[in-house]
Amino acid sequence: MKDLRRYLALKYIQYLVLSSSNTVSTLLGLLGSAYTVILLRSANVSSKSTAVLISSLAHADILVFFSLVSDAVWGSFGAGGSPSAQAPARILLTANAHVSCVLLSCVAFEAYLITFLASESRSLRTVRNARLLCRVVWALVAAECALFLVDDHLRASGASASRHGPLGLLFQLSSLAVALLRSLSYILGILLRIINVYIYYKIFFSMSPR
Repeated sequence: MKDLRRYLALKYIQYLVLSSSNTVSTLLGLLGSAYTVILLRSANVSSKSTAVLISSLAHADILVFFSLVSDAVWGSFGAGGSPSAQAPARILLTANAHVSCVLLSCVAFEAYLITFLASESRSLRTVRNARLLCRVVWALVAAECALFLVDDHLRASGASASRHGPLGLLFQLSSLAVALLRSLSYILGILLRIINVYIYYKIFFSMSPR
């Protein structure tokens, strides 16, 4: 449907084109996600693997809403500027961005399969596999953000002071893992942008009149 294509275009711009989020893109993304969730519940939209991926993408913006609520709650208590108060909101936004980027790439890859390997990939492009893929993406991002939360908690508790104890060792391991994850996320983000551009470049020219 045209509305779903417009929504995907909005999300690609928001997460894979813009260098950072802003108020306008965030608001448009929330409104688009709310409309898409309602639209996908309509009987006019068939239950296909692509619809499952788009639904999970739209539901990811719930994390943005929770982040805004968290900021508002901490701000009402006058603690909005402290690092410990900002950590939950920041991690929720990170989870939303990572889930959205991966799911957008999954949608692009499925579009590639539909365009070039429609019959060969039919057994893979099932609703069951799409739901399983969404669960795996959410589980991996949840594990990543849990590690970020642990690292923030250890930093806030001053674990770096006890370098020779078990807590100090845990702090060092956590810091190393978080540093590696952040580097991997940055590299993966660049690769996803390149792959998505390549996929839609191939699809566009394959459908263009020769």
